[in-house]
Amino acid sequence: MSNTHLSPLPPLSPPQRAAWLRKLYFVRAAFSFAWVALAFTVAKGSPALASGLLVVYPAWDALANLLDARMSGGAKANPTQILNAWMSGLVTVAVVASLVLGMQIILVIFGGWAIVAGLLQLATAIRRRKSDKGQWVMMLSGAQSALAGAFFIAQQGSAAPVVQTFGGYAAVGAVYFLLSGLVILFRQAKGGVGGVAREG
Repeated sequence: MSNTHLSPLPPLSPPQRAAWLRKLYFVRAAFSFAWVALAFTVAKGSPALASGLLVVYPAWDALANLLDARMSGGAKANPTQILNAWMSGLVTVAVVASLVLGMQIILVIFGGWAIVAGLLQLATAIRRRKSDKGQWVMMLSGAQSALAGAFFIAQQGSAAPVVQTFGGYAAVGAVYFLLSGLVILFRQAKGGVGGVAREG
């Protein structure tokens, strides 16, 4: 995930940028809802699937942040997203290592990640709030993520199942992404192109 290989695409017009963010938020919401559905159904009886879900979630987050950064001006214009992508990639590796080695520290790993990723998401949303709509939702999401991270760390060592404990966090995140996409959609429908540049 080197910055030198993340070449930005040609700048998007305000309507194109709004459409891209709307699509990204909806896709991320759909992924998280599907992840949560699996976590609370099939994964309960399948340790292998539960382990796979724990690996897939941060890996997907890394990819989503890289795509967002590339579509939003590249690495130099999006340092918080690049750092977030790196963090998610490292978390993916750490989760795989903890599963292979049998270490019971996944909630601590996810807790630390949720805190840092939440603060980075909050910083990204604050930076974008004057040019992109729906960012107030992302600010709330980032703050909630940081608080949830502290909860995960406090839960380490308890009898709570890891996948289902994290599933609640993923479900809330899915709602935030869905709300952000809907804010963009409704404001586009209400204000047209003129509404794109208004503060989100």
